[in-house]
Amino acid sequence: MDGGPIRTPFTRPLEISKPSPPPTLNPEQEAKYDLLFKTVSAWTDIPTTSTVNSPKAAITDDERMWLTRECLLRYLRATKWSAVEAPKRLLGTITWRREYGLAKHTASYISPENETGKQVILGYDIAARPCLYLNPGKQNTKKSDRQIQHLVFMLERVIDLMVPGQETLSLLVNFKESSSGSNPSVGQGRQTLSILQTHYPERLGRALVINVPWAVWGFFKLITPFIDPLTREKLKFNEDLRQHVPPAHLMSTYGGDVNFEYDHATYWPAINKLADERREAYRERWIRGGKRIGEHEGYLKGGNERSLAEREGADVGPPKQQINGQLTEQTNGFVEPGLPLMSNLKIEQ
Repeated sequence: MDGGPIRTPFTRPLEISKPSPPPTLNPEQEAKYDLLFKTVSAWTDIPTTSTVNSPKAAITDDERMWLTRECLLRYLRATKWSAVEAPKRLLGTITWRREYGLAKHTASYISPENETGKQVILGYDIAARPCLYLNPGKQNTKKSDRQIQHLVFMLERVIDLMVPGQETLSLLVNFKESSSGSNPSVGQGRQTLSILQTHYPERLGRALVINVPWAVWGFFKLITPFIDPLTREKLKFNEDLRQHVPPAHLMSTYGGDVNFEYDHATYWPAINKLADERREAYRERWIRGGKRIGEHEGYLKGGNERSLAEREGADVGPPKQQINGQLTEQTNGFVEPGLPLMSNLKIEQ
């Protein structure tokens, strides 16, 4: 790429990168979804911990917003369309999110873990999946709970940056210049897998791993029994990554054309500002749609999909928001840095 090095994230996929359309549900699957929707819609109190007889607290708006139509479908697919297991898994994840303390894992708390750029969100693959790069060779901290919290934090930011119609990510791992001390332990690997498979089901689109040393092959063999078959199918080792990610969005250290240089003082505020803006716009749409469980992520992400209320013909929310006589609602699913957030706009009566 021309010019100096890139130090900030790309804000949108290339035009050539398009998500695949979601599969159409058959009547039996629709019935399973309807049953699960009714079940979770009736939830009022949620356990605060995973311990037996845990105290409960009222379900929050954030938790209701998390329970989108696509979220429910992800858990149904993960449980092989079990209307019995899916609500258990969903309830377990909401409880885990409370107990794990995701809200407490702020950008400033996580910041020391990423000072060397050992994890970077940059660009989108050929299916418009946001790319999360893991660079174990840049490990800068000792093994701790915060290392796992760091990965979870970055997963949440990747989800913030997903475009309408795409609900999975691409994970790119480069073991070049890594050492036995910088690579995750088997215990950390198992803990990470447990979190990903239990609480982020159907989120991994591709896992592209390159420069795998002998010791890491042994690590993968040890954790393979804990990886579910569908996830194993998504793992690709030492392939030409330009076949999976457009060169214009692929780091040069992974075989692409992007001259990316990690500067923590520049990148960290930029990626968190972008994620904050997307998340705020998402929340504003959810509020405008009536704060519904089962809301459509395509609508929430700013795509062309109608909200749940619009599909039902309901008249909810404030009038359309305008500024300088122009509709402010994004139809392409992207909120560029610097654009005013919905909460700052005046409502035209």
